[in-house]
Amino acid sequence: MTAKTTLIEVDELAAQPVDAVLIVDCRFELMAPGTGERDTAKGHRDYLAGHIPGAVYASLDEDLSDLSRQAEGLGRHPLPLETAFSRVLSRWGWRPGLQVVCYDVAGGSLAAARLWWLLRLAGVREVAVLDGGYPAWLSAGLPTEQGEVERAPTQASVRFDATQYLTDHAHLRDAPGRVLLDARGAPRYRGEVEPIDRVGGHVPGALNRPFAENLAADGRFKPPLVLREEFLALLGTHVPGDVVHMCGSGVTACHNLLAMERAGLSGSRLYAPSWSGWVSDPDRPIATGDAPG
Repeated sequence: MTAKTTLIEVDELAAQPVDAVLIVDCRFELMAPGTGERDTAKGHRDYLAGHIPGAVYASLDEDLSDLSRQAEGLGRHPLPLETAFSRVLSRWGWRPGLQVVCYDVAGGSLAAARLWWLLRLAGVREVAVLDGGYPAWLSAGLPTEQGEVERAPTQASVRFDATQYLTDHAHLRDAPGRVLLDARGAPRYRGEVEPIDRVGGHVPGALNRPFAENLAADGRFKPPLVLREEFLALLGTHVPGDVVHMCGSGVTACHNLLAMERAGLSGSRLYAPSWSGWVSDPDRPIATGDAPG
Protein backbone atom coordinates (compact mmCIF):
# COMPACT_ATOMS: atom_id res chain seq x y z
CA MET A 1 0.00 0.00 0.00
CA THR A 2 1.19 3.47 -0.85
CA ALA A 3 1.76 5.36 2.40
CA LYS A 4 -1.29 7.23 3.64
CA THR A 5 -0.50 10.57 5.26
CA THR A 6 -3.84 12.26 5.99
CA LEU A 7 -6.97 10.12 5.56
CA ILE A 8 -7.66 6.52 4.64
CA GLU A 9 -10.95 5.00 3.50
CA VAL A 10 -12.57 1.98 5.14
CA ASP A 11 -12.15 -0.27 2.11
CA GLU A 12 -8.46 0.60 1.86
CA LEU A 13 -7.86 -0.34 5.48
CA ALA A 14 -9.93 -3.52 5.23
CA ALA A 15 -7.74 -4.70 2.34
CA GLN A 16 -4.55 -4.57 4.43
CA PRO A 17 -3.11 -7.58 6.28
CA VAL A 18 -3.24 -7.09 10.04
CA ASP A 19 0.54 -7.21 10.38
CA ALA A 20 1.07 -4.56 7.67
CA VAL A 21 -0.49 -1.71 9.63
CA LEU A 22 -0.70 -0.48 13.21
CA ILE A 23 -4.35 0.34 13.93
CA VAL A 24 -5.06 2.52 16.97
CA ASP A 25 -8.51 3.02 18.49
CA CYS A 26 -8.64 6.52 20.00
CA ARG A 27 -12.23 6.70 21.19
CA PHE A 28 -12.55 9.03 24.16
CA GLU A 29 -15.31 10.98 25.86
CA LEU A 30 -14.67 13.64 28.45
CA MET A 31 -18.21 13.47 29.80
CA ALA A 32 -20.74 10.63 29.93
CA PRO A 33 -23.41 11.29 27.28
CA GLY A 34 -26.50 12.99 28.66
CA THR A 35 -25.22 13.25 32.24
CA GLY A 36 -22.55 15.94 32.29
CA GLU A 37 -20.51 13.67 34.57
CA ARG A 38 -16.85 13.06 33.86
CA ASP A 39 -16.31 9.55 32.44
CA THR A 40 -12.97 9.36 30.66
CA ALA A 41 -12.93 5.54 30.83
CA LYS A 42 -15.92 5.15 28.52
CA GLY A 43 -13.78 5.10 25.38
CA HIS A 44 -11.78 2.15 26.69
CA ARG A 45 -14.94 0.29 27.69
CA ASP A 46 -16.33 0.83 24.20
CA TYR A 47 -13.06 -0.46 22.74
CA LEU A 48 -13.20 -3.63 24.83
CA ALA A 49 -16.80 -4.22 23.73
CA GLY A 50 -15.87 -4.06 20.06
CA HIS A 51 -13.15 -2.65 17.81
CA ILE A 52 -11.46 -3.09 14.44
CA PRO A 53 -9.53 -6.38 14.45
CA GLY A 54 -5.94 -5.92 15.57
CA ALA A 55 -6.44 -2.41 16.95
CA VAL A 56 -4.65 -1.33 20.12
CA TYR A 57 -6.17 1.34 22.36
CA ALA A 58 -4.88 4.88 22.95
CA SER A 59 -6.07 6.86 25.95
CA LEU A 60 -6.14 10.61 25.35
CA ASP A 61 -5.41 11.24 29.03
CA GLU A 62 -2.77 8.56 29.60
CA ASP A 63 -1.06 7.97 26.22
CA LEU A 64 -1.50 11.19 24.23
CA SER A 65 -1.13 13.69 27.08
CA ASP A 66 0.77 14.24 30.32
CA LEU A 67 -1.82 15.38 32.86
CA SER A 68 0.88 15.78 35.53
CA ARG A 69 1.98 18.97 33.72
CA GLN A 70 -1.37 20.79 34.00
CA ALA A 71 -0.09 22.92 36.88
CA GLU A 72 2.55 24.39 34.57
CA GLY A 73 -0.09 26.39 32.72
CA LEU A 74 0.04 24.01 29.74
CA GLY A 75 -3.70 23.41 29.56
CA ARG A 76 -5.94 20.42 30.29
CA HIS A 77 -4.08 18.07 27.93
CA PRO A 78 -0.37 18.97 27.99
CA LEU A 79 1.78 17.27 25.39
CA PRO A 80 3.45 14.05 26.56
CA LEU A 81 7.20 14.00 26.97
CA GLU A 82 9.18 12.42 24.13
CA THR A 83 10.35 9.61 26.38
CA ALA A 84 6.81 8.78 27.50
CA PHE A 85 5.44 8.84 23.95
CA SER A 86 8.32 6.62 22.84
CA ARG A 87 7.31 4.09 25.50
CA VAL A 88 3.72 4.17 24.24
CA LEU A 89 4.85 3.52 20.67
CA SER A 90 7.10 0.72 21.89
CA ARG A 91 4.19 -0.91 23.73
CA TRP A 92 2.12 -0.77 20.54
CA GLY A 93 4.90 -2.40 18.52
CA TRP A 94 5.50 0.59 16.28
CA ARG A 95 8.59 0.68 14.09
CA PRO A 96 9.78 3.24 11.51
CA GLY A 97 8.06 2.82 8.16
CA LEU A 98 5.02 0.99 9.58
CA GLN A 99 1.73 2.50 8.40
CA VAL A 100 -0.35 3.79 11.29
CA VAL A 101 -4.13 4.20 11.06
CA CYS A 102 -5.97 5.87 13.92
CA TYR A 103 -9.71 6.10 14.32
CA ASP A 104 -12.30 7.56 16.60
CA VAL A 105 -16.05 8.02 16.70
CA ALA A 106 -18.06 9.32 13.74
CA GLY A 107 -16.28 11.88 11.60
CA GLY A 108 -15.17 13.95 14.57
CA SER A 109 -11.97 11.90 14.87
CA LEU A 110 -10.86 14.14 17.72
CA ALA A 111 -8.34 12.08 19.69
CA ALA A 112 -7.43 10.30 16.44
CA ALA A 113 -6.43 13.66 14.96
CA ARG A 114 -4.37 14.32 18.10
CA LEU A 115 -2.47 11.05 17.61
CA TRP A 116 -2.04 11.85 13.91
CA TRP A 117 -0.48 15.18 14.82
CA LEU A 118 1.74 13.77 17.60
CA LEU A 119 3.19 11.26 15.16
CA ARG A 120 3.77 14.02 12.61
CA LEU A 121 5.42 16.00 15.39
CA ALA A 122 7.74 13.01 15.86
CA GLY A 123 8.61 12.96 12.16
CA VAL A 124 6.35 10.04 11.24
CA ARG A 125 4.71 10.54 7.84
CA GLU A 126 2.98 7.16 7.40
CA VAL A 127 -0.01 7.98 9.58
CA ALA A 128 -3.64 8.51 8.57
CA VAL A 129 -7.04 8.94 10.19
CA LEU A 130 -9.84 6.59 9.18
CA ASP A 131 -12.37 8.77 7.37
CA GLY A 132 -15.76 8.37 9.04
CA GLY A 133 -14.26 6.61 12.04
CA TYR A 134 -15.55 3.44 13.65
CA PRO A 135 -19.17 4.02 12.53
CA ALA A 136 -18.03 3.94 8.89
CA TRP A 137 -16.37 0.57 9.55
CA LEU A 138 -19.56 -0.77 11.10
CA SER A 139 -21.73 0.63 8.31
CA ALA A 140 -19.60 -1.26 5.79
CA GLY A 141 -20.50 -4.51 7.56
CA LEU A 142 -16.87 -5.30 8.35
CA PRO A 143 -15.83 -7.63 11.19
CA THR A 144 -15.00 -6.52 14.72
CA GLU A 145 -13.42 -8.18 17.72
CA GLN A 146 -13.61 -7.76 21.48
CA GLY A 147 -11.05 -7.49 24.25
CA GLU A 148 -7.57 -6.06 24.58
CA VAL A 149 -5.01 -6.44 21.79
CA GLU A 150 -1.33 -6.81 22.64
CA ARG A 151 1.31 -6.54 19.94
CA ALA A 152 4.92 -7.61 20.17
CA PRO A 153 6.74 -4.64 21.71
CA THR A 154 9.56 -2.78 20.01
CA GLN A 155 12.19 -0.27 21.11
CA ALA A 156 10.93 3.02 19.69
CA SER A 157 12.61 6.35 20.27
CA VAL A 158 11.24 9.58 18.82
CA ARG A 159 12.00 13.29 19.11
CA PHE A 160 9.50 16.12 18.70
CA ASP A 161 9.97 19.00 16.27
CA ALA A 162 9.49 21.99 18.56
CA THR A 163 9.02 24.34 15.60
CA GLN A 164 5.57 22.84 14.99
CA TYR A 165 3.94 24.12 18.16
CA LEU A 166 3.85 26.99 20.65
CA THR A 167 3.59 26.86 24.42
CA ASP A 168 4.74 30.42 25.17
CA HIS A 169 1.60 32.45 25.86
CA ALA A 170 3.29 35.81 25.32
CA HIS A 171 4.67 34.80 21.92
CA LEU A 172 1.16 33.83 20.85
CA ARG A 173 0.06 37.46 20.75
CA ASP A 174 3.38 39.12 19.97
CA ALA A 175 4.23 37.12 16.84
CA PRO A 176 3.69 39.48 13.89
CA GLY A 177 1.51 38.31 11.04
CA ARG A 178 0.13 35.23 12.74
CA VAL A 179 -3.46 34.04 12.30
CA LEU A 180 -4.97 32.28 15.30
CA LEU A 181 -7.78 29.81 14.44
CA ASP A 182 -9.96 28.57 17.30
CA ALA A 183 -11.56 25.15 16.62
CA ARG A 184 -14.17 25.29 19.40
CA GLY A 185 -17.87 25.65 18.71
CA ALA A 186 -19.15 29.17 18.19
CA PRO A 187 -21.02 29.46 21.55
CA ARG A 188 -17.84 28.70 23.50
CA TYR A 189 -15.77 30.98 21.27
CA ARG A 190 -18.26 33.82 21.84
CA GLY A 191 -18.26 33.19 25.58
CA GLU A 192 -21.96 32.32 25.77
CA VAL A 193 -21.28 28.94 27.41
CA GLU A 194 -18.26 27.29 28.96
CA PRO A 195 -18.87 23.76 30.26
CA ILE A 196 -15.25 22.86 31.01
CA ASP A 197 -12.82 25.73 31.48
CA ARG A 198 -12.62 28.56 34.02
CA VAL A 199 -14.23 31.18 31.79
CA GLY A 200 -15.60 31.48 28.27
CA GLY A 201 -14.53 33.65 25.36
CA HIS A 202 -11.48 33.65 23.12
CA VAL A 203 -7.97 35.00 22.78
CA PRO A 204 -8.20 38.54 21.40
CA GLY A 205 -7.68 38.46 17.64
CA ALA A 206 -8.51 34.78 17.22
CA LEU A 207 -10.81 33.71 14.40
CA ASN A 208 -13.35 30.94 14.81
CA ARG A 209 -13.18 27.80 12.65
CA PRO A 210 -15.25 25.11 14.43
CA PHE A 211 -13.75 21.71 13.61
CA ALA A 212 -17.22 20.37 12.73
CA GLU A 213 -17.13 22.55 9.62
CA ASN A 214 -14.48 20.22 8.19
CA LEU A 215 -17.08 17.47 7.86
CA ALA A 216 -19.82 16.71 5.37
CA ALA A 217 -23.29 15.56 6.42
CA ASP A 218 -22.20 11.90 6.38
CA GLY A 219 -19.52 12.51 9.01
CA ARG A 220 -16.64 12.23 6.56
CA PHE A 221 -14.22 15.01 5.67
CA LYS A 222 -15.25 17.40 2.95
CA PRO A 223 -13.38 17.09 -0.38
CA PRO A 224 -9.89 18.64 -0.36
CA LEU A 225 -10.82 21.41 -2.79
CA VAL A 226 -13.77 22.47 -0.64
CA LEU A 227 -11.60 22.53 2.48
CA ARG A 228 -8.98 24.51 0.62
CA GLU A 229 -11.46 27.17 -0.48
CA GLU A 230 -12.88 27.53 3.01
CA PHE A 231 -9.52 27.88 4.75
CA LEU A 232 -8.15 30.25 2.13
CA ALA A 233 -11.20 32.45 2.61
CA LEU A 234 -10.32 32.67 6.32
CA LEU A 235 -6.62 33.28 5.70
CA GLY A 236 -7.04 36.13 3.26
CA THR A 237 -3.56 37.28 2.28
CA HIS A 238 -1.85 35.07 4.87
CA VAL A 239 0.01 31.86 4.05
CA PRO A 240 -0.50 28.54 5.91
CA GLY A 241 2.73 29.07 7.83
CA ASP A 242 1.13 32.08 9.54
CA VAL A 243 -1.62 29.92 11.06
CA VAL A 244 -1.59 28.82 14.69
CA HIS A 245 -4.43 26.49 15.73
CA MET A 246 -6.04 26.31 19.15
CA CYS A 247 -9.14 24.89 20.85
CA GLY A 248 -9.97 24.08 24.46
CA SER A 249 -6.96 21.91 25.28
CA GLY A 250 -5.02 21.29 22.06
CA VAL A 251 -7.03 18.28 20.86
CA THR A 252 -9.77 19.39 18.46
CA ALA A 253 -7.35 21.96 17.03
CA CYS A 254 -5.52 19.00 15.50
CA HIS A 255 -8.67 18.33 13.46
CA ASN A 256 -8.17 21.69 11.74
CA LEU A 257 -4.48 20.91 11.25
CA LEU A 258 -5.45 17.65 9.59
CA ALA A 259 -8.05 19.37 7.42
CA MET A 260 -5.55 21.96 6.22
CA GLU A 261 -3.01 19.27 5.43
CA ARG A 262 -5.70 17.35 3.53
CA ALA A 263 -6.38 20.55 1.59
CA GLY A 264 -2.72 20.90 0.61
CA LEU A 265 -2.16 23.80 3.01
CA SER A 266 0.90 22.66 4.94
CA GLY A 267 2.94 24.50 7.53
CA SER A 268 0.45 25.57 10.21
CA ARG A 269 1.23 25.05 13.90
CA LEU A 270 -0.52 24.28 17.19
CA TYR A 271 -0.85 26.45 20.28
CA ALA A 272 -0.65 23.42 22.54
CA PRO A 273 -2.01 24.85 25.84
CA SER A 274 -4.96 26.38 23.96
CA TRP A 275 -7.81 28.11 25.79
CA SER A 276 -7.42 26.16 29.04
CA GLY A 277 -3.77 27.21 29.18
CA TRP A 278 -4.51 30.82 28.23
CA VAL A 279 -7.07 31.30 31.02
CA SER A 280 -4.85 29.67 33.64
CA ASP A 281 -3.61 33.21 34.27
CA PRO A 282 -6.56 35.51 35.14
CA ASP A 283 -4.54 38.55 34.02
CA ARG A 284 -4.54 37.52 30.36
CA PRO A 285 -7.07 39.39 28.23
CA ILE A 286 -10.27 37.73 27.04
CA ALA A 287 -12.56 38.70 24.15
CA THR A 288 -16.20 37.74 23.72
CA GLY A 289 -18.77 37.91 20.94
CA ASP A 290 -18.42 37.25 17.23
CA ALA A 291 -15.67 39.79 16.50
CA PRO A 292 -12.09 38.50 16.82
CA GLY A 293 -11.40 41.16 19.46
